[in-house]
Amino acid sequence: MGKKSVGILIGVAAVAAVLGGTGYYFRDDIRQMIPIFDDGSSEDKVYVEKVSRIMNQYAGVSNRYNGVVETQDSYEVNVDSSRTISEIKVEVGDEVEEGQTLVTYDTSDLTMKIEQAKLELEGIQNEIDNYNKQIDTLTKEMEKVDESERYDYTTQIQNIQNSIAQKQFDMESKKLEISKEQKQVSSSSVVSKVAGVVKEINEKGVDSNGNSAPFMTILQTGEYRIKGSIDEQNVWMLSEGQEVVIRSRVDGTKTWSGTIGKIDTESPQQGNDNSYYSTSSAGDTQSASKYPFYVDLDSVDGLILGQHVYIELDQGQEEVKEGLWLYGSYIVQDEDTPYVWAANEKDRLEKRYIELGEYDADMDEYEIVSGLAEDDYIAWPMAGLYEGVTTVTDEAEVDYSSPLYNQPADENLYDTEGVYDTELLYDVLDSVYDTELPDEMYDGMDAGEGTEAEVAE
Repeated sequence: MGKKSVGILIGVAAVAAVLGGTGYYFRDDIRQMIPIFDDGSSEDKVYVEKVSRIMNQYAGVSNRYNGVVETQDSYEVNVDSSRTISEIKVEVGDEVEEGQTLVTYDTSDLTMKIEQAKLELEGIQNEIDNYNKQIDTLTKEMEKVDESERYDYTTQIQNIQNSIAQKQFDMESKKLEISKEQKQVSSSSVVSKVAGVVKEINEKGVDSNGNSAPFMTILQTGEYRIKGSIDEQNVWMLSEGQEVVIRSRVDGTKTWSGTIGKIDTESPQQGNDNSYYSTSSAGDTQSASKYPFYVDLDSVDGLILGQHVYIELDQGQEEVKEGLWLYGSYIVQDEDTPYVWAANEKDRLEKRYIELGEYDADMDEYEIVSGLAEDDYIAWPMAGLYEGVTTVTDEAEVDYSSPLYNQPADENLYDTEGVYDTELLYDVLDSVYDTELPDEMYDGMDAGEGTEAEVAE
């Protein structure tokens, strides 16, 4: 046996002396730190991902809300509840022009009423004419009688004149009635006062949640805005003037920018479709209101009225940075020497020390100046990781029942740096490799005077 082999064996003995009573739980750690102890039998495996994929996956992650493109103003159409609707001329989603007929009323009853009123008006006029004839007759007769008899004629004429006055009042009332009904006939349709798109029609006067609502709502053509909603537990996260990114649901690369112009906490949206549900400690379900908020857009190019989009808080996710940037939670800040857990060329986990550049606080991203490349594979820095554990790129290969993922309550059992000083361990090994043994020991072994075990003892 050569000097190098003997030195290694002595080094092993020295390591055993340093570790002393650390016990059974550290055998895997020793195997990883000392190659000759690594028999590849460890059940621990760690899932690693490509750096470029991690950044594509996590960059820009933020709270996301549903939104819909609408116009700045909406036009509400109300109908006369006392009248019968004959026909609704439009449907939800239809584009309408200013002056276009939306609803028509049934005028058949009105027409009959007008004809009946005209007949009644004619009858009143006939009565007045008869009264006037009676007055003429009484006047002529009064001129032929004595002065003492004229009082009775005068009284009759005054009574008839009062009846004429009443009939004239009835006639004017009937004329007003006919005029009103004629106006209703002439206004037998409801027309749109604006150009836009029909958003909703509520024939019963209530919306889908049972709340009072206009008969029809038209989104007026003009400048667009985005309407979103947020539940009352999270409404505090938003503020007016906050910058946001609008993202297409169909093509995530299409975005628009804007600011939150209004958070309408005075108009909660109640109902099954607009509420967030939570369960209390008592087990009963409680509903939480959602509040609408509105985004003023910097540009509306490419947006379509009624289009559904995502609303994200602007945290710089659309900014293109030069160089390599890594999500901060993957970096272990070890005093002045930050590192990541990376897979080496042998698919084993190692501490890869890196040099950091700028820090983006909004995105929690660090610029990686050196030590890591986009093609490298790294692991999430979970507690208990150690160098030398097998790395895999298929998460299905990870056995989560292995010791790494089922550590005892005492974290020190797998925290190798907390139990013993790794640097001290390597210092011992270095000193062993640098130690020259007496030539007599090697001579004895070469002559067969001792076994490896005896030398180790």
